[in-house]
Amino acid sequence: MTGTTASIKIGDKSAELPVLKGILGPDVVDIRRLTHDTGVFTFDPGYGETASCESKITFIDGDKGILLHRGYPIEQLAEHASYPEVVYLLLNGELPNKQQHDSFVNTLTNHTLLHEQIRNFFNGYRRDAHPMAILCGTVGALSAFYPDANDISRKESRDLSAMRLIAKIPTIAAWAYKYTVGEPFVYPRNDLNYAENFLSMMFARPSEPYKVNPVLARAMNRILILHADHEQNASTSTVRLAGSTGANPFACIAAGIAALWGPAHGGANEAVLKMLASIGSKDNIPDFISKVKDKNSGVKLMGFGHRVYKNFDPRAKIMQATCHEVLSELGIKDDPELDLAVELENIALSDDYFVQRKLYPNVDFYSGIILKAMGIPTSMFTVLFAVARTTGWISQWKEMIEEPGQRISRPRQLYTGYAERGFVELDKRG
Repeated sequence: MTGTTASIKIGDKSAELPVLKGILGPDVVDIRRLTHDTGVFTFDPGYGETASCESKITFIDGDKGILLHRGYPIEQLAEHASYPEVVYLLLNGELPNKQQHDSFVNTLTNHTLLHEQIRNFFNGYRRDAHPMAILCGTVGALSAFYPDANDISRKESRDLSAMRLIAKIPTIAAWAYKYTVGEPFVYPRNDLNYAENFLSMMFARPSEPYKVNPVLARAMNRILILHADHEQNASTSTVRLAGSTGANPFACIAAGIAALWGPAHGGANEAVLKMLASIGSKDNIPDFISKVKDKNSGVKLMGFGHRVYKNFDPRAKIMQATCHEVLSELGIKDDPELDLAVELENIALSDDYFVQRKLYPNVDFYSGIILKAMGIPTSMFTVLFAVARTTGWISQWKEMIEEPGQRISRPRQLYTGYAERGFVELDKRG
């Protein structure tokens, strides 16, 4: 809603710009008439100070360490909800009642199978292809099997596309893993829940029965919830940007997967394990910490601090507890990298250098340790992130498409190249 106004004067031109107030968070200055009234654009590389949209889905207060989905604290959802409940919440705005839940889960379960022709896609990839490459390509290709998704003007079509994507992406992800290790594909099972089904498709083999460990399934459920949505991050903004053109939802989610693939975004938990491997042993930690504190060393402490959270990442607290549950269940006590991680965690929580700078362990620090302990290879870490985040992406896409007056995104630029100049014939150029 509109509150006060902000006055701006540039040369002999001025503008009165509305100040919009949200339910939570800072007020924003509505600059949509700025260029019309003053002839200038704003300059904000990376959009770090710009609200690119209006949304009712997720709210983050980084200073206070708060993450809300539709008003519900992430801690409560991770502790008490199933992933499908959170999916329903993000898509529809409210938690489902029992009847809504059962109907929703039934629909989700009935869309987990892939078209058999999609099996042939995997044979076109090299065996050593990165699973993210397979995921990105296959998700984008789903539009060839569901052309009705192109009609994004119909709510029924949008809802169906959302269910297809959320239901099928675990199957695609698990098959990408199976393909790279040369094992047979495992089909989804309707008797398992979402997290159990993903673990089954990842680790079951046709040659022997597979029983899902309930502790690992609970951990996977939490991991999926904790990564389901995170406001207007790079990949979510990419999905919205692509969606603003009217592209089909499968193409938009593939664009989000491509953005997530970047090591600065979705590869952080893999970077944690690489850091631990580079340290080698507990004896090397003091030297490593000294290098971290030396700004000229170029050594970074991965998995600590967060661009958004200036306090403790609220997801990290849940992941920390889950990490210890998983390690205890699996009886892992003597893994060198895990011992290193525990030692680094203790230092970060007690060393004044890290405490003063609020460099607390974030969700990526613990998730990498958990996934490694569960037997999930590092090449699949970002894939798993994409499986969870598909819910947030498609929820944000739907919200954008359904917004009145939605139009194609078109950022501006500060041009610093040549001014206009004349063409010179080839034989006359020096």
